[in-house]
Amino acid sequence: MKKPELLAPAGDLHRAKTAIRYGADAVYLGGQSFSLRSRASNFSLEDIQEACAFARQYGAHIHVTVNIIPHEEDFTGLEDYLGKLEKFGVTAIIVASPYIMETARRVAPKLQVHCSTQMSVTNAQAIYFLKEALDIDRAVLGRECTIAQVKEITKESPIETEVFIHGGMCVNYSGRCTLSNRMTLRDANRGGCAQSCRWSYHVYEQDKEISGEPLFTMGSRDLCAAEYIYALMDAGVSSLKIEGRMKTEYYVACMVSAYRHLIDEIYETGKPLRIERMEAYQKEILGGENREICTGFYAGDAGEETLIYHANSNADVNHDFLGTVKKVNGDGTCVIETRNIFACHEKLELLTPRNKNRNFILETMRNAKTREEISEIRNPMTLVEIAVPFEVQVNDILRRYR
Repeated sequence: MKKPELLAPAGDLHRAKTAIRYGADAVYLGGQSFSLRSRASNFSLEDIQEACAFARQYGAHIHVTVNIIPHEEDFTGLEDYLGKLEKFGVTAIIVASPYIMETARRVAPKLQVHCSTQMSVTNAQAIYFLKEALDIDRAVLGRECTIAQVKEITKESPIETEVFIHGGMCVNYSGRCTLSNRMTLRDANRGGCAQSCRWSYHVYEQDKEISGEPLFTMGSRDLCAAEYIYALMDAGVSSLKIEGRMKTEYYVACMVSAYRHLIDEIYETGKPLRIERMEAYQKEILGGENREICTGFYAGDAGEETLIYHANSNADVNHDFLGTVKKVNGDGTCVIETRNIFACHEKLELLTPRNKNRNFILETMRNAKTREEISEIRNPMTLVEIAVPFEVQVNDILRRYR
């Protein structure tokens, strides 16, 4: 069994550094050109260069999404852009266009070319064709593959395979959707997806409304493949990918930390985990998730239970993220920049990069500016000083213990 790469998302430079600190072997991110997710913060060229330098300190890698489905007017500046990515030390680009693949091979030969999931690769023959025609280095398989198909494809593939293990699932073939184009004039495959599948709809049969309350939706639950990690590793998959370039720092830290420890434990033991260990990891993963989850297509055809046919509300939003450590004092206290409500005498937990989570009872706290003793935090972005009975680091994450 080889140890796969853990590939994490990042919507900005801070989240890229968070992912690497918490154990990602590689981070994928989008630039301000040629990338889907135009509503993400996205990276300037200077940000990409800094991300590459930071990743090198940890022996990690940066992958850049160049995954738009380009129209004739979308190629301006492409060659210069690819050349700069190569110069900065980007390891790979994730691509959905054969022309961009060919161009990268010609103008930036040091860049690995990874075939995007947008190409819906679901068989080894497609990989053979892409390898022979365009000399790609890795195929990101379509999310509609079952675990049996992933095993068969990976066994037959002449190059590395990569699969998604967590995050948002598109209700269409790996992102090839035109709902957003038709409803908002925003092209989903050129970076403008409005996530129309997650809207609430009035449904009519001719002139008669047949939808009730709540209104109809058709978005997918998020993928959570924790129980399939051993099978994917045993199959020889080279990279396990978390979705979420538009997700928060807290989501990135939670998912990377949980899957990092899960992969490491399976690799060390070389066998499937005991039920209680897997349940512990699943609980950890759910601690950072806001949407209902499913196992996607890994178990076979994904039925209607994998879709969200009911209303969503802010009541489902995760409020356990309480803040980040901004300063560590020498007297056993630290300064927290807060995010959500919490109070003295609650049981809290600190998420520390590459270490086990630790919990404690919050006894006292005070406003870091006024030095006033307080019993409860009501406003986000407040700086408070708390005592913690163990060593902490700047950028550790404070959350509610569950």
